[in-house]
Amino acid sequence: MSDEHTYKFDVKMTCGGCSGAVTRVLEKAKTTGSGVTDYTVNLDTQEVVVKGTIGYDEVLEKIKKTGKEVRSGVVVE
Repeated sequence: MSDEHTYKFDVKMTCGGCSGAVTRVLEKAKTTGSGVTDYTVNLDTQEVVVKGTIGYDEVLEKIKKTGKEVRSGVVVE
């Protein structure tokens, strides 16, 4: 079993539709067993936090597929 990680991304989201798009891809990853165990998408702070065994690059790709600009991302733990 892989260790769980926490990733924090600064994602440019300007409206509820933007944050909704990010939420949808992360919820899909969570429900299909893709390694996402929990996530939060905060439109006010432009912050997306993802927890799980999924790799950093995989999460980054999923967020980028929504068409949103990822300004930065860090591995929290």
